[in-house]
Amino acid sequence: MDTGTHVVMGVALSGLALADPVTANPTTYTAIVAAVMLGSQAPDIDTVLKLRNNAVYIRNHRGVTHSVPAVLLWPIAITAVLYMLLPTMNVLHVWLWAFLAVFLHVFVDIFNAYGTQALRPFSNQWVALGVINTFDPFIFIAHCIGIAAWALGANPVVTFSVMYIIIIGYYIVRFGVQNAIKTAVAHTLQDEEFVIVAPTMRFWYWRIAARSKTHYYVGRAYGRSITIYDKFPIEPIPKTPIVKAALADPNLSAFTAFSSIYRWDISELENGLTEVRLIDLRYRSNERYPFVAIAHVTDDAEVVSSYTGWIYKEDKLQHKLLIGAGNAPKPLQKMTKRLFKAQKN
Repeated sequence: MDTGTHVVMGVALSGLALADPVTANPTTYTAIVAAVMLGSQAPDIDTVLKLRNNAVYIRNHRGVTHSVPAVLLWPIAITAVLYMLLPTMNVLHVWLWAFLAVFLHVFVDIFNAYGTQALRPFSNQWVALGVINTFDPFIFIAHCIGIAAWALGANPVVTFSVMYIIIIGYYIVRFGVQNAIKTAVAHTLQDEEFVIVAPTMRFWYWRIAARSKTHYYVGRAYGRSITIYDKFPIEPIPKTPIVKAALADPNLSAFTAFSSIYRWDISELENGLTEVRLIDLRYRSNERYPFVAIAHVTDDAEVVSSYTGWIYKEDKLQHKLLIGAGNAPKPLQKMTKRLFKAQKN
């Protein structure tokens, strides 16, 4: 889920914690509030990897920080820090609430289309059930209403208990809608082998990406009404030295490790370089596919520049590729800048 939703979930847990008798001790309750707020955010500390580059972020976000060992270690670390600040707190109960907050964070992330590697170290497979959007207005607003009711004097334990019962019902309904859409996709395509039905912020709108033996399909669903926008033939990517060099690049290898359904495009540029572009089919938006990985490669199979991430304008992409060329050897940097300027002119 998004950061804002994790914050309001932490506040809700602070209210539910009042059901615990130990919260009669102000020091312990203060520690529990701090523990659930920290635990609700801790697994997303890997967001700082964005500061390094997109390839590292894509490979690692929701990875080890959401793994089984992390779910066990985060509460211990949080409790240890709080114990140093509040040594008279009830250590066991603070740890239990911290554990609940961390577990709930990882658990709800599983229901997004992005998913997590929650099964590490037993499996590196991404667990993504794809029934709840990363930001779900219903879930966020339900928490805000519960928090407002608490602020106005409602019993927080009762309020948030009822709220979570309603949200559980909402999840069940979302699963039902997703299954109905998958059935509708099967009736529409009839030859599909793999289907991704991903949620959006709007309840009835879902994104569709599917693969048959011969084609990729991209579309959307509104309820059980299926609309297919694009159909691409499935063709094996050439195994040339240029392509092999591109796929070995960190940006493209991160993309292929993350993306479950994508197509490729190889083109000769006017500047003499070969562009290898991988296009994720899951995120069609405004008739574009913004999540891509691109490498520009010389005839000698040297990657001049590369990039992976979300791009909505081609000129911005070219600028990113120019910046990426700064990591290449000096001769290649100079050549790339020269070719880029020539291409703009």
